[in-house]
Amino acid sequence: MASLYLSEYLETAVVGGSISLEGDEAKHAVTVARTRVGERLAIGNGRGLVASGVVSSLDPFALTVDDVRVEAAPDPQLWLVQALAKGDRDELAVQAATELGVSGVIPWSAERSVSRWEGAKVEKGRLRWEAIVREASKQSIRAWMPVVEPIASTAQISGLVLDPTAEVALTDVPLAASGRIALIVGPEGGISPRELDRLEQQGSTRVRLGPEILRTSTAGPAAIAVLNARLGRW
Repeated sequence: MASLYLSEYLETAVVGGSISLEGDEAKHAVTVARTRVGERLAIGNGRGLVASGVVSSLDPFALTVDDVRVEAAPDPQLWLVQALAKGDRDELAVQAATELGVSGVIPWSAERSVSRWEGAKVEKGRLRWEAIVREASKQSIRAWMPVVEPIASTAQISGLVLDPTAEVALTDVPLAASGRIALIVGPEGGISPRELDRLEQQGSTRVRLGPEILRTSTAGPAAIAVLNARLGRW
């Protein structure tokens, strides 16, 4: 399958039937991707449904369905709590995490975050992450598109805290059989001792990966890969 397009309005699809694509997605398919009648692609709704087939019309954009895939939401869900970081390092983490199967992303305003979302930047930043998640979901042909929650403070988060000084390895920590498993990743300067104490008081567990010190852009995706293997998804 070469391409996936998203239509939040898609509710059902049946083999032999026809479904349509509208708005910016249809425009992108025709003018940017230069899709032609007879090409194969898929249309999903980001909520578990993906219909594949052959393009039968460009105006309006329509697909004749020959395969329908319906996936249940992953359980347990993997979530990334990603600290805001300078440059595009936090965005790289969000993109890779989406490709690796996270169910949701939470932007975190950490004590040592250089980047700050304040005022109009709060919603602008969240929408930017939503756009990254959407494109990464399409690229990886995911049935479920991750959620991007509003920015959180340290007081609002808990989970598995990636800390290179932790005594417990991520490969050894017990995992919940259902619900949400949240991975907390600090900014470039790391998580402050005060934040580590606060997170532990809130029920978080400090865990380590390997002996290397990873960047904030790679730590989360690396941890997600480990959990995918532990959960039998890979």
